[in-house]
Amino acid sequence: MEVAMAYAEEAPPLSIFATAAVAGISIKADPELPSGSAPTFSFPSGEEFHGTGILLRYLGRIASVPDFYNRDAFATAQIDEWLEYATVFSAGAEFEKSCTYVDNYLSLRTFVVGYSLSVADIAVWSGLAGTGQRWESIRKSKKFQNLVRWYNSILSEYPVLSEVIQKYVGRRGIGKPGLVNKKENDGTGIKDENNEIEKAEGSFDIDLPDAELGNVCTRFPPEPSGYLHIGHAKAALLNQYFAQRYKGRLIIRFDDTNPAKESNEFVENILNDLDTLGIKGEGPTYTSDYFPQLMEMAEKLISEGKSYVDDTPREQMQKERMDGIESVNRNNSVEQNMALWKEMVAGTERGKQCCLRGKLDMQAANKSLRDPVYYRCNPISHHRVGSKYKVYPTYDFACPYVDSIEGVTHALRSSEYHDRNEQYYLVLQDMGLRKVHVWDFSRLNFVYTLLSKRKLQWFVDNGKVEGWDDPRFPTVQGIIRRGLTVEALKQFILSQGASKNLNLMEWDKLWTMNKKIIDPTCPRHTAVFQEGRVLLCLTNGPQEPFVRIAPRHKKYEGAGKKATTYTQEIWLDGADAAAVSEGEEVTLMDWGNAIIKHVEKDKNGTIIHLSGVLHLEGSVKTTKLKLTWLPNISELVNLSLVELDHLITKKKNVQEADRPSQGFYIRSGITVVLKNSIIHNDTLI
Repeated sequence: MEVAMAYAEEAPPLSIFATAAVAGISIKADPELPSGSAPTFSFPSGEEFHGTGILLRYLGRIASVPDFYNRDAFATAQIDEWLEYATVFSAGAEFEKSCTYVDNYLSLRTFVVGYSLSVADIAVWSGLAGTGQRWESIRKSKKFQNLVRWYNSILSEYPVLSEVIQKYVGRRGIGKPGLVNKKENDGTGIKDENNEIEKAEGSFDIDLPDAELGNVCTRFPPEPSGYLHIGHAKAALLNQYFAQRYKGRLIIRFDDTNPAKESNEFVENILNDLDTLGIKGEGPTYTSDYFPQLMEMAEKLISEGKSYVDDTPREQMQKERMDGIESVNRNNSVEQNMALWKEMVAGTERGKQCCLRGKLDMQAANKSLRDPVYYRCNPISHHRVGSKYKVYPTYDFACPYVDSIEGVTHALRSSEYHDRNEQYYLVLQDMGLRKVHVWDFSRLNFVYTLLSKRKLQWFVDNGKVEGWDDPRFPTVQGIIRRGLTVEALKQFILSQGASKNLNLMEWDKLWTMNKKIIDPTCPRHTAVFQEGRVLLCLTNGPQEPFVRIAPRHKKYEGAGKKATTYTQEIWLDGADAAAVSEGEEVTLMDWGNAIIKHVEKDKNGTIIHLSGVLHLEGSVKTTKLKLTWLPNISELVNLSLVELDHLITKKKNVQEADRPSQGFYIRSGITVVLKNSIIHNDTLI
């Protein structure tokens, strides 16, 4: 439907535009009203609504967003209260004070009211966004982390809000368009790190080249040198998607050609992670299954003059490849090459000085074609075949061979390998094998995140983390241990589509998806900071404690029930106690109203005790403070809530660093939020 609205040009009602955008309601807006006029909705009947609050409530009622406004009486009253409060952000003197209040309020909340998005969230969000550069400056700081987290999650979930800001908000606030000045792509495919959160959505409306229904075969070939991370998860799900789309096959294969880094532990955990992700394919197969055939192919290429053995030192070889200088060994005879190859196969001291290189094109502009290495001598024992071999193929040699032999039709790999696609095709051509199509997809990059297994291994080896499943790690096991659901992970990755565009992603969208999945079913518990807690004595409270059975989740019976104890003395958070004043009426959550009669402070002015009376007939609509509480009983349980941050302090990856300490500032990434706090030991019924 479409709603006609008139407003004053110098004061566009941002919250109304934002609410309509989120709810998918079309607004026919006309900035025709004189300065100072309230926004107005006009209807064909000639009737009108006036004022931002009234218009927001109307939009909330007609929106298709579930529970956007129409809830039970208590929740709707809370929404009304926040709609009125949201206007305080436009009062300059009250801005930071209001930010402090909402930041504290959101410390353990995902949404302003209840467990899902409401028009109250959009109203408060718009109040912040409408201040322009003032909010943007605070947003980039660490001053109000709960508020910023909440703000970013909404922006990430509803990217259309960026368009609303760009149209109606400027550096100085509402009415000065141009706040969001996004930089154009610089040609690298990666947007500037200071831009707003990227819209992480893509499409699978892409066809694989020469793909035939029933004849497509893809493969997922991880190296067993670490645990799967979120980037591998994208690759695995993409391969499975295209195999299923074309009613074809997916092969799971371990590219186990580097015995120095690989182990059975990694094999087992990768298989477990694939099972967790629901990835089902043929196999697993192993590149090591093909070691005999690969060695035969290497000898065939030597005999045909398409490869040669080179003993040039590694650093010199790298320089010669960069400069296009041919090795002195490039034109050695087949007999010379075969003799040195046998030294390599035997693992002799002479053989260890050599490698096998392909004879491609040392003058090619694409430097991956400048005689790449096919085999290296490595006497280390292999985790599957033991010490049988002393030489191992490189990825560049083994991958195209095994892809073709196993019947792969389309080799999907991340765009970081794009420059090596031509090499892949030339190697297959020299081998005389069936062509395999290479298809690129964008690599998944996250801010403050390393996805290099070599660099992740550094953290493990140096004791910076507990292990590969550390909840600060981007591994599948790490992020699931942190609380991510498999469903959210799969939804997020599939939302990227099969795009080849590179984006530096924020984590917020992933965690927002996760919250939407767990919020409808996650049990609710109450905790209070042990340090600084304050006892409230209710003089007309129950003389003897009594227990009520209540749901752990008001909208989901499957969460079970809990036993809540009601006592004459209850514990409040110190911060909540400091916010009350004598004579004030407050609401005790899931109990009712109470009136604070006396506030006792120590010599430093710190509140140490409160006394009051229950006023259960009081209306929750009239109270400003809604306080969580715990009974003063011995069954309270101590707990510590740990907040996990990023492991590194640099936003963008540094490719040149050999290890994280060279180019990154390392931090623990752990903050104890609720140390020695207490929680009600409720019992599942």
